[in-house]
Amino acid sequence: MARRGRKSGRVGAGRWLLRLAALGVVLGGVFVVWLWWDMRSWRPDETTFPEQGAVIASNSAAVRFATIGALGGAFAYLELPDEGGAPDPGFPARLSAAREAGLKVGVIHVFDPCRSADAQSAFFTRMVPRDAGWLPPAIALTRLAETCAEPVSDAAVESELVTLINQIETHAGKPVILKLARNFQARHRSAQSLERDLWLMRDRAQPDYAGRPWLLWSANSSLMSEASEEPVEWVVVQK
Repeated sequence: MARRGRKSGRVGAGRWLLRLAALGVVLGGVFVVWLWWDMRSWRPDETTFPEQGAVIASNSAAVRFATIGALGGAFAYLELPDEGGAPDPGFPARLSAAREAGLKVGVIHVFDPCRSADAQSAFFTRMVPRDAGWLPPAIALTRLAETCAEPVSDAAVESELVTLINQIETHAGKPVILKLARNFQARHRSAQSLERDLWLMRDRAQPDYAGRPWLLWSANSSLMSEASEEPVEWVVVQK
């Protein structure tokens, strides 16, 4: 009888463990769904981050910049198209619309480690006229050289990046901001080798992967709002 009791107890305990594990899976799934839904409209508190804005991707659909302002956005960064990629005839219109809505405007150039700095800066100067009213230009460091058709060494990537920074700063008349992805920082340690303001990216939680303070933070990469049918990247400025 005692053996049967111990066996029955073990079976009962096993069933409870399975039920608890199943409940944990269900609660975990509910939390993931809630987090996904909440992130659709989440923005950092304006008391902590009073200056906020948006990134508008190249070839975005119609954007209501006045609505970005109504959401608390004070600025918009417009991403330049890839040279040689799909043309972006809407860039000048987005620029005009953002300014007409009273937003401060900047541009983002996505650094291509497979192309020379001279070619990239020539494209930048064609697309971005000299204007003291621009926000500091940003260079997005998100692509690694593994995607290049021909091998490119880390030293060559870093050298071309320094050249590009100098060329864009000469054209813009102000220092660039480095929009630094975690993978690029891990590979090239750009936050330590380049003394420029940083723009880091991490949904909801403040990023710390650069090892030093940041100026801009992409806090929600896919904010859904009335400003656009497509999600926009929401950004805040460090006080």
